[in-house]
Amino acid sequence: MENPGLLPKPDAPQPSYPTPATTGIKSWAEDDRPREKLLAKGRAALSDAELLAILIGSGTTKLTAVDVGKLMLQGVGNDLNALARESVKQLCRHPGIGEAKAITVVAALELGRRRKEADAAPRTTITNSRDIYNLIRPDLMDLPHEEFWVILLNRANVVMRKTAISRGGVAGTVADPKMIFKEALEQLASSIILVHNHPSGNRNPSAADIQLTKKLKEAGNFLDLPILDHLIFTESSYYSFADEGML
Repeated sequence: MENPGLLPKPDAPQPSYPTPATTGIKSWAEDDRPREKLLAKGRAALSDAELLAILIGSGTTKLTAVDVGKLMLQGVGNDLNALARESVKQLCRHPGIGEAKAITVVAALELGRRRKEADAAPRTTITNSRDIYNLIRPDLMDLPHEEFWVILLNRANVVMRKTAISRGGVAGTVADPKMIFKEALEQLASSIILVHNHPSGNRNPSAADIQLTKKLKEAGNFLDLPILDHLIFTESSYYSFADEGML
């Protein structure tokens, strides 16, 4: 039985929750807002968390976008290289980060990686068929299947990009002219080199190779995107359509 003379028991302690943010980024001084700060002071003035906040766009009811950026960085020991290795699924573990925001961050970091890779890569000038063979060798060595690649050049014959257009089986692969010229037009290339491999080791062109080369040469002339060469790659040697007078 309860003793009416005793004081009532105090209420049980209640769990504590983070206090919702009462001020968002919009209430900050203009110079402190990431976007406005970038415009006023330049990109170098922003912290890593502030740059992430611009990518993220918005936070949560309890965290600003900058807070979310800080948490993402803390999760990888403030190491941007480690953050760049995070998958979309891993980024989504952070509060306020859904799939769309995670994809945006992954895409931005991948662009940074590609820029760094491009800056480090030497500029290769193509002067003959041996240059083509040496350039594409790391990509086609030891492949058990055929692949069709294009090498895009600027007006000085400097390599802008090399891209795999299609991958096939042991006996062949299909090269879509639309994809070849779409890539070249998007990159504003001045000329194109075609390359595909023969896993069999036979460097001689097939009737289909000759027909395709003729078709692409005609299309390239019409588009003012000349085909400079078509190289058939094998492990030990190559066949150059230009060297053999087939272009």
